[in-house]
Amino acid sequence: MLRDRVAFLFLNLGHLYDHMFMALYSLVVVVMVKEFNMTYAEMLPLATPGFIAFGAGALPAGWLADRWSRPGMLTVFFIGIGAAAILTGLASTPLQIGLGLFGIGLFASIYHPVGIPMVVEGRDKIGRALGVNGVFGNLGFSVAFVVAGAMLDYVNWQAAFIVPGAVSIATGLAYMAFAKRGAVSRTEKPKPVGELPDRRGMIRVLALIALTTSFGGVIFHATTVSLPKVFDERVPELSVSALGIGSTAALIFLLAAFAQIVVGGMIDRYRMKTVYLIVAGFQIPLFLIALSLTGMPLLVISLCFMLLVFGVIPINDAIVARNTTPAVRGRVYAMKYVLSLTVGAVAVPLVAFMHGTGGFSGMYVVLSFCAAGIVATILFLMHERVTASQPVAAAGD
Repeated sequence: MLRDRVAFLFLNLGHLYDHMFMALYSLVVVVMVKEFNMTYAEMLPLATPGFIAFGAGALPAGWLADRWSRPGMLTVFFIGIGAAAILTGLASTPLQIGLGLFGIGLFASIYHPVGIPMVVEGRDKIGRALGVNGVFGNLGFSVAFVVAGAMLDYVNWQAAFIVPGAVSIATGLAYMAFAKRGAVSRTEKPKPVGELPDRRGMIRVLALIALTTSFGGVIFHATTVSLPKVFDERVPELSVSALGIGSTAALIFLLAAFAQIVVGGMIDRYRMKTVYLIVAGFQIPLFLIALSLTGMPLLVISLCFMLLVFGVIPINDAIVARNTTPAVRGRVYAMKYVLSLTVGAVAVPLVAFMHGTGGFSGMYVVLSFCAAGIVATILFLMHERVTASQPVAAAGD
């Protein structure tokens, strides 16, 4: 139905905006250090409270969506994150910038526990839907770097926040009108559910998700936050302009994003454990290869490991969707993203610390250990019951 397609488009745009706003600062800060007379290691940590809010806000956002309305929360997301971005663009001190980035992170925390359950709701084959939605999410990085690079080169750093903020508010108003016409139904209050059967199996599922998303959160945020600065330092041909750095990072994220559609299709057809081991396992040597590379070889290796970093994303989301009922799914997603994004916030000070103590080589060693942790977790905890094709039913449903 056309109505469903439009609703899916809004969900995809929400995912794009979510990651776009969270990525803007990682490129803008490269220029802001000169205007504020501070170092990269001093300014990058201003984003840390925003990343903490990005994770910590997921649980109350999921709870509010279950108790009130998922479409309503999505409207709050669009308008709120746009307003926070505009306020960031109007900031004139480091403290104000930090507060603005905190607001962006807080509103950004709404999307995953609200939007992802809406993506998988009522679908038999969730892998492809998660893959398409994931592509839009990662396109957010590409859009962020192109928009920010253009604004930095041709306008100013403030416009890099204000222009996208205005677009997001306009999108929120359009979505609110769309929802009011009845195209999106109000979320029903969840029915009481009993204990899930096979409690030991569910404990295994939750442990698997907790460990893999913890390791994966560090990898995802460290690579996406650091890539513009890595290119600025290790690819001299790009360092002549912010737009050159941003466009190259954007192209890599754009190409890597489509790995999610491929992996999403694979987990609908093949044994998920095997797919997961391949995608996670190959990250280990690629991070080690990147230790001292520069120039074109670094660009190629960066594309390779970003394909795998993005490719992992639909797998954990599919594990949650296939092992929970709709009544509890939103809260499980919320808990997953609280853990993932809060742990991922460690990546910001990690990147700053590694850069301040000799560059990014040490960071890639840490990331290779994180990838090895994911592989070990899969081998010990991922059984076929964890990748069942149908959701686990709650007692009394």
